[in-house]
Amino acid sequence: MPTPLPLLDALSVAAFLFYGIACLLSPKLKVEFTRYQLARWRVLVGWLEISGALGLVVGQWFPLLKVAAAAGLVLLMLCGLWARWRVRDPWSAMAPAFVLAVVNFFIFLSAFRSL
Repeated sequence: MPTPLPLLDALSVAAFLFYGIACLLSPKLKVEFTRYQLARWRVLVGWLEISGALGLVVGQWFPLLKVAAAAGLVLLMLCGLWARWRVRDPWSAMAPAFVLAVVNFFIFLSAFRSL
């Protein structure tokens, strides 16, 4: 039975490239980070998201990098969930971060097992 891992990789890479670039450029996300009281971290978060996505891509040839990138993205999404919980966002607003945390946890486990 084929594994869905390439699909999960592609989903994660696309999502984090999209969100990372949006984090750097979108006025809406600038307002959101201010609402989370994390405005000073917005640019760093954007670059971490882009770096994590690129780490997953390059990690196809360097497995340890893939493990580190997936672990970092899981931690980043857990921080995102915490930030949204702190401002009492509804669960529906937390769903993307939760899904991406779970997806990257599976990527991490798979990459770690293949070391």
